[in-house]
Amino acid sequence: MTTAHPDGRRTAAATRRKALTWAAVPLLAALLTGCGIRPTQVPTDFGPAPSRVPCALSGPDITTQSSHGVPVQVFLLCSEQLVTVDRSVRIPDGTAEAARRVLVAQALLDELAEAPSTPEEQAGYTTDVRGGMTVGGPHDGDPEDTLRLSTSPRDLTPTALAQIVCTFSDSAAARDDGSVVLGGPAPSPLRSYECTPEVRAAPGDTAPTSTAVRSS
Repeated sequence: MTTAHPDGRRTAAATRRKALTWAAVPLLAALLTGCGIRPTQVPTDFGPAPSRVPCALSGPDITTQSSHGVPVQVFLLCSEQLVTVDRSVRIPDGTAEAARRVLVAQALLDELAEAPSTPEEQAGYTTDVRGGMTVGGPHDGDPEDTLRLSTSPRDLTPTALAQIVCTFSDSAAARDDGSVVLGGPAPSPLRSYECTPEVRAAPGDTAPTSTAVRSS
């Protein structure tokens, strides 16, 4: 007859206790999860960090591409709407009013055609205005506040025209009532354009309000 050694009984008992302890782990994890508590030893994957909020810019000097000059605003496209961003342009001191209007208009055109900065691009800003466009003052017989583009307004995309009209109307390039008289190369016809809330909200679908302007 064989007699079990006391140490053998203790070893067997310890083994059973360990087995019971490990068997209880899944049950404990389920109970914790049911109570809204996630066990810390279970790895988790919450996915990528939230992306930048569309059209939201933060931090100093993010929306300005020039550090000195006259502060202005231009309208860029973001979330299918026109949204203003800050810029600055250089205009020589003492410039006469007529020449100043043209210089401001050209500087604004250049800013609109500039590719958005990296933070602006990450926030969803784009522009439909293409580079190389120039603007000049009135031709013979035009109203004195006329701006003639090297590209006819009717040849621009609706969004590009809306960007130009809204940017000009909010600047020294506009007439006293905020409207903008635009035309293509002379002697193409002129029209007076307005930037409305409807245009800013849906520039691709709503053309800027305009009326014909006669040259003398």
